Amino acid sequence: MTVVQTVTPPKRERAQRPSAGYVLIVDDEPQLRRVLSRLMLSDGFEVDEATNGKEALAALQRRPATLVLSDLYMPELDGMELLRETRARHPDTAVIMITAVTDVSTAVHCLSLGAMDYITKPFHLEEVRARVRQALERRRLLLENKDYQERLEERVAQQAHRLEQLFLASVQSLADALEVKDNYTHGHSVRVAMYSVAIARRLDLTDAIQDIELGGRVHDIGKIGVREAVLNKAGPLTDDEYQHVMTHPMVGWRILQPLLREMPRALNIVRSHHERFDGRGIPDGLVGEQIPLEARIAAVADTFDAMTSARPYRPGLAIDKALAELKRCSGTQLDPQLVAAFLALVEEGKLNEIMTQQR
Repeated sequence: MTVVQTVTPPKRERAQRPSAGYVLIVDDEPQLRRVLSRLMLSDGFEVDEATNGKEALAALQRRPATLVLSDLYMPELDGMELLRETRARHPDTAVIMITAVTDVSTAVHCLSLGAMDYITKPFHLEEVRARVRQALERRRLLLENKDYQERLEERVAQQAHRLEQLFLASVQSLADALEVKDNYTHGHSVRVAMYSVAIARRLDLTDAIQDIELGGRVHDIGKIGVREAVLNKAGPLTDDEYQHVMTHPMVGWRILQPLLREMPRALNIVRSHHERFDGRGIPDGLVGEQIPLEARIAAVADTFDAMTSARPYRPGLAIDKALAELKRCSGTQLDPQLVAAFLALVEEGKLNEIMTQQR
């Protein structure tokens, strides 16, 4: 069996100048391979030879070439298939077809598959030399453009990350402003976010985690618009005071809409975390699955943490009593499937660390 033959210039010549690149010459005619090898060696290239496409692919697997000069018709694997495989496996390798086939449609087909050029036999060596220079110049420009695009994409990604950081800092500033008015809200919102993320992970909502976490963190941001006297009242709220407090979902939604337009799930939580599964909630009176899933998740987390947290006008409920209340509200105030998911997480001990934070 014919194996890939390596042809290298004398050591003294290699020492005198760096390699111009690595060229693989693929043809089943030994004489033609020798002619092309001598030409490429004289121009400073390292050269390998292969007698067919199968040998050429093996050689390229060992060492991707700068340039492949290939015949069209060869045994075992022809030049057309070699071209396809080379473009698929080694897209940075330039390919020039050198063949006796003068059919225009064949030439066009080769070029459409990614060949850099198509040279017909017989040829002049200077013609081959010029066409190789053109192909390698085109390859250089393509690689430069590819590198530029990659660096540009990296810069765009870095800029997007920076903008996201600035955006989150803006939202954090709003959350901090609310914390000044109501110290309870900070710990509550953090825990709601953590409970909500735990439920979302249970439901395998991987793509929604970031939005759900942010939505939980800022779900009560609208309380910035609630009077401090009402927010910090030591006793039960009057009906008017309760109605005033319950304006906070829409107030928060209006405040955050310009910032969270690209994070609709987070906005849904802010607006709809006080919707009820039976349709008796606010602000839109949505029923069942009309309520966005992320808002239904946050509602379970919000309800549980609100019940177990101490407020100026009442102590927090014990965990077992709060869980019993969740079960009672399942199917009316809260989505029963999400209550079940939350209860399973509690049973498995996966929420213990979060619960401990409010003790």
